[in-house]
Amino acid sequence: MRDPSSAAAAAEEQTLKQTSDAGAIDNVQTENLSFETAEGSDPEAVAEDEMSLAEEQQSESVSELTKDSLLTVVREMSERTAADISGDELRRLRKHYNTIRKNETDSERAAWVENGNEPDTFVENDDPTGAEILSLLDAIRERKAAYAAEQEAARAANLVRKNEIIDEIIALAEDTDNVNRTFQRYRELQDEFNAVGDVPATDETSVWKRFQDARERYSDNLKINKELRDYDFKKNLDSKQLLLSEAEKLIGEEDVIIAYRRLQELHNKWRQIGPVAKEIREEIWDKFKNASAEVNKRYQAFFEARKARETENEAGKTAICERLEALDLPALKSFNAWDEATKTIMEAQAEWKKLGFASRKMNNQLFARFREICDKFFAAKAEYFKNTREELSRNLAAKTALAEQAEALKDSTEWRKTTEQLVELQKQWKTIGPVAKKYSDAVWQRFVAACDYFFEQKKKSTSGTRQTENANLKAKREVIDRLAEITADMPREEAVAKLRELQDQWQQIGHVPFKEKDKVYEAYRAKVNEIRDALNLRDKQTRINRFESTVAEIEGDGNKLYRERERLLRSAEAKRNELRTYENNLGFLSSKSKTGDSMVREFRRKIDRLKDDLQLIDEKVRLIDSKL
Repeated sequence: MRDPSSAAAAAEEQTLKQTSDAGAIDNVQTENLSFETAEGSDPEAVAEDEMSLAEEQQSESVSELTKDSLLTVVREMSERTAADISGDELRRLRKHYNTIRKNETDSERAAWVENGNEPDTFVENDDPTGAEILSLLDAIRERKAAYAAEQEAARAANLVRKNEIIDEIIALAEDTDNVNRTFQRYRELQDEFNAVGDVPATDETSVWKRFQDARERYSDNLKINKELRDYDFKKNLDSKQLLLSEAEKLIGEEDVIIAYRRLQELHNKWRQIGPVAKEIREEIWDKFKNASAEVNKRYQAFFEARKARETENEAGKTAICERLEALDLPALKSFNAWDEATKTIMEAQAEWKKLGFASRKMNNQLFARFREICDKFFAAKAEYFKNTREELSRNLAAKTALAEQAEALKDSTEWRKTTEQLVELQKQWKTIGPVAKKYSDAVWQRFVAACDYFFEQKKKSTSGTRQTENANLKAKREVIDRLAEITADMPREEAVAKLRELQDQWQQIGHVPFKEKDKVYEAYRAKVNEIRDALNLRDKQTRINRFESTVAEIEGDGNKLYRERERLLRSAEAKRNELRTYENNLGFLSSKSKTGDSMVREFRRKIDRLKDDLQLIDEKVRLIDSKL
């Protein structure tokens, strides 16, 4: 039989020890909470960032699905268990289908109205694919609801069982006469409590507090022998050392998210383990806390680096949007211009795909902004090509009608009246825009052949004018001789004035013999071009010098230089279109009337001037390119 005094002393020592152990448990919990709210961090925000990684990737990938690929994704989802499907994922898929369907319906309604129907009479087309998508989503949602109900019921049952365990521990603690004999059952109840699953979130804190209070009450009444206590301390120490070893290994884990999640599991297990000997409690806790701090530091650094990358990606995506929004769509007036702009859009899309995610707040907004820009561009392009095809078709019909009228007049012998009619037809031809390239030459040759035939017949019938034509030839040669008097050494104003005077005289001189016509005109044009080149060299250099001064003022401002370059390119495109029009209409050279020759001369002067302007623009663009 044990010595009563010895037994009393042991009981007192054990009571003090258990009270200290209970306090140690509270300290451990406090230390855990202190660690998880480390200075300079926001645990809830960090957890939210972690959860958003997969969500952001899914969100943008879902927004790129077509309806058929969306059906494939939903079918695959329907094969998964309810536990593996998130409510957010379901909502994203349903929202994306609704967006696709709305766009389809809007397009169908617009086509309905465009065909002359009343908007109120529009009826949506059937959508079998959409019906299957919605049916599958509804079935999945029902399975999710059933699963959620099962989980809620299980948590409610777990709450009942945990409260039953707590009540039994309290009953054991109240039986102070037999508390030593019930220690094994007390340990079993603790293990059973820890093994029970989750309870409703609203009850989690209160049920844990009740459990702690019950354990402390039992510990206060426990009169256990020293050997059993030491054994319990040793078992707890072994368990905590194992957790400490795992925590230290997590410092080297490459995946910081996995390391952080695993660390939370280790903290939960640490809380469930009882106390260790008093003399090593602080030591082992400090080691565990320090290892945890290292894992947490790497975790926080990961998300700080991620946020820095997101900020950089946000700036890059914003710059792409701004660059595309600056495109002047109304200024795109040719197929080539639209093709060049399309290349810009495609390059921007490729650049966008290379950039990573922006912040969770901005990523979807930027993607919606970028997609809207691209959709707007391609809609405008489709509209332009549609309208252009219609315009080309109208122009072809108009030019064909003029060719038919010219063919109806070509055999007329009413020279004066018919000449006036054909000249009027030629003027109308000039006002009509271009036609498709594959029809352009054919309809032009048809028109000009009819005009040429008439004027050839007219020439044969008016051969008595040969003497006048010879006099005209002499007068034109005299004009060419007087052009030679204009030199580069003359004052610019005087040279320009004399050139214009001689050009006016040339235009007033009538027809020359047909066989001499080309030769004398080529001599005249060569001399005029020679003088114009000499005069333009000075003028061109002056304009280049002025432009260099303008570029120097905005040098360093890339946006202004880029806008000036775009302005020059648009001007060049307009001049090229004008040049093509004059070159096409130069076929009137075959006209034999005085008026026809005058038109030819005017066309050639304008063609030469346009070529000079284009050459000057090219030099200006090269100057800007050298500054960019």
